[in-house]
Amino acid sequence: MRVAAQTLLLGATTAAFAQEQKVLTNYGNAAQHPLEHAADAFRNPLEHITEALGEMPAAAKGLWDEMSLLVPGFVEKASHLISRPKPHTRKPDSEWDHVIKGADLQSLWVETNGVKHRKVDGPLEAYDLRAKAVDPSALGIDKVKQYSGYLDDNENDKHLFYWFFESRNDPKNDPVILWLNGGPGCSSMMGLFMELGPSSIGATGSPKFNDYSWNSNASVIFLDQPVNVGYSYSSSSVSNTLAASKDIYALLTLFFEQFPEYSKQPFHIFGESYAGHYIPVFASEILSHKNRNINLQSIAIGNGLTDPVTQYTQYRPMACGKGGYKAVLEPSECQSMDNSLPRCESLLKSCYSSESAWSCVPATIYCNNAMIGPYQRTGMNVYDVREKCKDRENLCYTETAWISQYLNQNSVMKALGVEVSDYSSCNTDVNRNFVFQGDWAKPYHRLVPNLLKQIPILVYAGDADYICNWLGNKEWTEALEWPGKKDFNSVELKDLSLEDDVYGQVKSSGNFTFMRIYQAGHMVPYNQPAPSLDFFNRWVGGEWWKA
Repeated sequence: MRVAAQTLLLGATTAAFAQEQKVLTNYGNAAQHPLEHAADAFRNPLEHITEALGEMPAAAKGLWDEMSLLVPGFVEKASHLISRPKPHTRKPDSEWDHVIKGADLQSLWVETNGVKHRKVDGPLEAYDLRAKAVDPSALGIDKVKQYSGYLDDNENDKHLFYWFFESRNDPKNDPVILWLNGGPGCSSMMGLFMELGPSSIGATGSPKFNDYSWNSNASVIFLDQPVNVGYSYSSSSVSNTLAASKDIYALLTLFFEQFPEYSKQPFHIFGESYAGHYIPVFASEILSHKNRNINLQSIAIGNGLTDPVTQYTQYRPMACGKGGYKAVLEPSECQSMDNSLPRCESLLKSCYSSESAWSCVPATIYCNNAMIGPYQRTGMNVYDVREKCKDRENLCYTETAWISQYLNQNSVMKALGVEVSDYSSCNTDVNRNFVFQGDWAKPYHRLVPNLLKQIPILVYAGDADYICNWLGNKEWTEALEWPGKKDFNSVELKDLSLEDDVYGQVKSSGNFTFMRIYQAGHMVPYNQPAPSLDFFNRWVGGEWWKA
């Protein structure tokens, strides 16, 4: 996808509505599409919205009327819900090395302590998993064993692409990681080739070995989700985090059944940006199944959007010189943000109360217009307050274009068994769907206290990021209501070091840990590869959570 201007796809796209800009909070190569099908051009935009959301509650009418005055074109922009299937050709099962049927797995029973139960909980009947061995020499991406393939939801015609890399070290014992980029609507291939994967892609289009890849000591699954992102495809769409969680559970269950040699090792979920929404929901879904083959040990969120009410209070401080870097905005603009914050908080709290799209969409659009828009208009990089946006066509990072060019090569797609005609790093249609369904502003942080009773959680943040800045992430971790709140908040930040070089700060209590990573933007492994591998290895090794 191409982007005409810097955008807010969270890898955050809410200011897109307010300013005709798309902020992909997880970077990517976003393509412009017509705002509506030609047949929709003469329709009342509100009719289009009502078709998707149902009748507007009477209590919401005043709010939407107010938003129409505050944000010109609000209703028209909110009606731009587009979901287009990606051209594809599904390969027959005979072309795959492995095919496992969810229905077959669902029918298996085992006996434990004299009690019979399903081997794994479902429902899995509609799902298949297809896999093929990828020849490392064909692509030059590492030398380790690797698989690519699709998770198929045959009932809903959804097909999620994944690419798995075995650990370079000791795959029989090293942990297994699922990595998720955000958006919502950005491909995890960006994380693979720009951040923490076994290779990067340079200007020449050739893979370059990454000494600091996270598969140095762990096996890693990179997943394109939700559907219609990256190499994934569907004739339908996913527009909320809860729906996506069912696919993740099915993917992991079938993957570990097909490849049981990785199922006993500790399993962790890592992700960034809008993954701050995804991961608490995905982990809750996994842990809700008593009979499972997923050995989930922890989750970690990098520069995530998790608790908007709390995090939006920190945009003004970050933009105005309180986050450790010089101010980006003038005092008058900082005052304007101060003036807008009470209304933004009120709207977000209304969304938290109702969790209705009729409340959450206005909250998202107003708050991003008021709290992110002023920063965007400066031309600075929303993912790094230290620099101008140098490549607006590619979300400030030319690397995204190089990655897309590489992944659109026929030889690459053939080697991976890809079933779509092209790769796009971020899908603005998917992003728009999530915003329009109200998912952006919802309080998924409410799942975290229950998760903390069961597994450790790491929240880390590069301290030069604006869009999901470290001030906001620190703020929500300390505002979270959970039994360990008092102890966690009383812990002081301590230095994080690698070979006597301090690269950040950490505080940890019970199952909760927060890290600030110095001199890193939205994508911590991109800016700080060696430190990111260090804290990753130390986290999965249990330094802050194993007794």
